[in-house]
Amino acid sequence: MFDEAIKLGYRHFDSAQAYKNEYLLGQSWKRSGLKRQDLFLTTKIAVQNFSKKRLIRSFEQSLQELQTDYVDLLLLHFPVSVLRKKAWLNLEKLLQDKKVKSIGVSNYTIKHLESLKKYSSYKPVVNQVELHVFLRQMDLIKYCQSNQITIEAYSPLAHSKAMDNKIIKSIAVKHHKTYAQVMLRWLIQNNLVILPKTITPIRLQENINIFDFELDSDDLLMIQKLPSNQRTCWNPTRIP
Repeated sequence: MFDEAIKLGYRHFDSAQAYKNEYLLGQSWKRSGLKRQDLFLTTKIAVQNFSKKRLIRSFEQSLQELQTDYVDLLLLHFPVSVLRKKAWLNLEKLLQDKKVKSIGVSNYTIKHLESLKKYSSYKPVVNQVELHVFLRQMDLIKYCQSNQITIEAYSPLAHSKAMDNKIIKSIAVKHHKTYAQVMLRWLIQNNLVILPKTITPIRLQENINIFDFELDSDDLLMIQKLPSNQRTCWNPTRIP
């Protein structure tokens, strides 16, 4: 599927040690003929690799599998209570050694980001979190934007677990777009980076064709009234 995405023009790819997909991405971009600087590659340190020796060793393995000598963005995958401070400081060391171009976090709440301020020398450039029209997290969005932290929205389609909402359906019909395209467009209009996932070629094309329409004020107001507490992944708010 990476091959098809590259053909369609995708250049930003999100991987992770936990996804077991780094080697597939490495193979795809290498055979594509693209130059490394034409791609933006992200990977994430798995929770079990947060200790210093494991973090450095696992990161070197990630580079090998991605077939590159650097990544554009390296994230901590989850705010593990005991280990996240030391893990972050090791990310800072990789940044200083120029093995990564930027560092960030994933699944961090405002509380975790405030804690990070106390020991970090570098601000995370990205916070990657579950975010979609049914989990809007507006307080987190406002906090990150006011602190110049880019939010990347993973699971922007809520793992297809909420694809029968009448309001979203009506907005899709109004704009002659699909249900999924409306969900993605809402994120774009909130100045968020989106990370849609699919294994279907036609969906790859649909997901990138969201820049030829806009949700109007009525659409946005209706979406704002939808329930906004539907998590489809893990819940980081329970982590101290």
